[in-house]
Amino acid sequence: MFTTRRITLAACITLMAASAAAATVEVHVTGVTAGKGKVSVAVCDRAHYLKECAYHATAPAQAGDNVVKIAGVPAGTWAVLVFQDKNENGKLDQTLFGIPLEDYGFSRDARGHFGAPSFEEAAIEVKDDPTVATVHIK
Repeated sequence: MFTTRRITLAACITLMAASAAAATVEVHVTGVTAGKGKVSVAVCDRAHYLKECAYHATAPAQAGDNVVKIAGVPAGTWAVLVFQDKNENGKLDQTLFGIPLEDYGFSRDARGHFGAPSFEEAAIEVKDDPTVATVHIK
């Protein structure tokens, strides 16, 4: 029984340490067309960049600074992707050639040439709570 309690206590301490290392990423989005759809935000690690990101949230599009908060992001290097889902279909609409039809942006206002910017160009460090990223969508 003592061993079970020790293991349970160790597991609780590990979980508390993991929670303490997680932060809220507060994304300030500018350039939004007011009243049209939602602002969709994703926070991705290098392995999932431009794919299925582990952390994401949406908020109704409004005039001015839109703030979307994503809690529980572990400390580390991440990239923030944002788009305005004007028709609320849950995806960034694109032409047949892959050119976005909806406004989008990346952390550090990274812009790619003939495609999305690299992970390194958009990367931010998450270590403080909250970590603030500003993204201007176009």
